[in-house]
Amino acid sequence: MRQTQQASDQTVEAYVGQVMDEASLGRTHWHVMALVASGLFVDVMDFSILGALVPDLIHSGFITGGQAAAIGSATAFGLLIGTFGQGEFTDRFGRKAVYQFNLLLFGVATIGAALAPNLFWLLVGRFIAGIGLGAEGPLCFAYTAEYAPRRIRGRMLALMQFIGGAWPWPLGTLFALAFRDAIGWRGIWVVIGLAALVIFVVRFSLPESPRWLATHGQGQRALDLLQRMGLPTVPLGTLRIDEASDTHSDPIAVVFRGYPGRVVAGMICFFSFFGIALGLGAWLPNILTARGLTITKSLTYTFGITLAFPCASAVMMFALEKYGRKPTAVVAFLMAGIFAVAFASATSNEMVLAIGFVMIFFIQLSGNSSQIFISEVFPTNARASGFGLAQAAGRFGAIITIPSILWIQNAWGLTTVFALLAVLLVIAAVAVTRVGPEARGLALDELAPPTG
Repeated sequence: MRQTQQASDQTVEAYVGQVMDEASLGRTHWHVMALVASGLFVDVMDFSILGALVPDLIHSGFITGGQAAAIGSATAFGLLIGTFGQGEFTDRFGRKAVYQFNLLLFGVATIGAALAPNLFWLLVGRFIAGIGLGAEGPLCFAYTAEYAPRRIRGRMLALMQFIGGAWPWPLGTLFALAFRDAIGWRGIWVVIGLAALVIFVVRFSLPESPRWLATHGQGQRALDLLQRMGLPTVPLGTLRIDEASDTHSDPIAVVFRGYPGRVVAGMICFFSFFGIALGLGAWLPNILTARGLTITKSLTYTFGITLAFPCASAVMMFALEKYGRKPTAVVAFLMAGIFAVAFASATSNEMVLAIGFVMIFFIQLSGNSSQIFISEVFPTNARASGFGLAQAAGRFGAIITIPSILWIQNAWGLTTVFALLAVLLVIAAVAVTRVGPEARGLALDELAPPTG
């Protein structure tokens, strides 16, 4: 009786949000984590492996060095469209439907690109795969944030990124190193595409977000899902229904009407971070090859450097809850800038490996801390749109950075490349301070309440 009386003072979306915030981790939480992380894993492996495949693509005569930039840019254009478009569709029609479609599109297009007879069809396949890839990232963070209990939300998001976003970089490089001679670049992409299709089938069991249901006129479905999760629930009739309980507002309009400063700051931050991360991902093996390393040794060094990805994510699981999102991101961005300058000045292969590892560690720690932070500061009915708009700016940054790295390197050398990357990292450090209030320990609805 007391629970029902307390509930009558709440709206359905507030009640569902409070229960999700205070929940203990159960089977559904881990089920969602596994399916979200596995989809992100194959998507990130695809893009991370592009840089490892570029030397073989050039060496085989399928493309020239200049055409390699076009492959990265085609993928980045797809990422831009997928990232931007998913927010509007996801916030309007639900997380699960869009989530399934993007993985299907990515898997089919990746296999198609692997079978391309010439550069034109390879570019088409990579562009379409990029659309699916672009939609996956923002949804992973939105989905996980909406299921995570308040007290450990940062840790759960960091764990999802650790499994699905960090390990694909070293494992993708290792996979290319181990199988490039046996199955070639085409076979490697086929394997990734098939893995995506397997996960697509398994992910039909993924439940919808209760928070999204509660804000889109499906309060009973949200309460039923809470009950299946073993969480407290009440009859729908004991909860108030307000405008935010069945919102029909355009999510992008909600973002720019209520949170313009947050989304612009997020766009600036992600423009810098993704431009650097994806630019280096596409060119790092080639940069090492240009230093005189063989393709095999270049990939071996790249594997060693990219071990920094899971290391950064492991540290992030601790730092986000201990020090907060903003301090972690700002310090890491500034440290990444310092080591970017040092990387260009490295005089030996051993220094390249050591400094490259630390540089990538801080780039990933800063950027992924920012991703987690920015995924938390928009309301449920516009979360994917706000985060997607910020990430779309990051994809645009990659479109510019990927060809620019090669152009600047050829014209002015690697020192200039990394000096400019350091400037972008400082800009990102300033931008992340303007994203919103520190999110550590706060409920999602405190950071940004749902609006009608």
